[in-house]
Amino acid sequence: MLKVKDLPFDDRPREKLILRGAQSLSAAELIAILLRTGTKGQSVIEVAQTLLQNDKLEILASKSVEAFTKSNGIGKDKAATLVAAFELARRIKFQDKWFSANKITSPEDLAEIFIPILRDEIKEKFIVVCLNTSNQIIKFEEISIGNLNSSIVHPREVFKVAIDNNSANIFLVHNHPSGNTEPSREDISITKRLVEAGKILDIKVLDHIIIAGDNFTSFVERRNI
Repeated sequence: MLKVKDLPFDDRPREKLILRGAQSLSAAELIAILLRTGTKGQSVIEVAQTLLQNDKLEILASKSVEAFTKSNGIGKDKAATLVAAFELARRIKFQDKWFSANKITSPEDLAEIFIPILRDEIKEKFIVVCLNTSNQIIKFEEISIGNLNSSIVHPREVFKVAIDNNSANIFLVHNHPSGNTEPSREDISITKRLVEAGKILDIKVLDHIIIAGDNFTSFVERRNI
């Protein structure tokens, strides 16, 4: 087993980054820097390469701490480091769009923001998007993970986020890992329930979009709300 310290000095991931810049490193080398150490029988670069052989980088970016710890050589500390790094990258990439000065004027505007966030998720996630009076996004928050049902997606949780952020209107977004954008009966039922709750609170639900891969469905365009 070739250890990192056995490599030429300027081929070691950390030293290579310092000398040549982060863009010169492979994905495995970047991950190796985060992991810091290997495990018995495997160098840190080999551990990183194994991660990438088993999953694409996009899949790794959506993994939980628990999922990472199932890989050889990845304990909770290393898993937490990876999850934190991927989350920071995700936030940086989409921050400008989350809090854009541009108005959300169509389902396409919303889909453009959330398709990159949700298309590779392996579980359903339900998100509330809070808007100001100019229909600019002020915040979004994940409400639930898992198959949607009325006990998981409750108006109380949805509108607490909206009220806490002084939202004038909200959008609802969730994904279908199956790849099918067709809303289920449960999706339609939950949406109608939330629309009615919004009327009571004077917070309008402008639309609900379902994302599946690179495609989406708008409840407004389908006349489901």
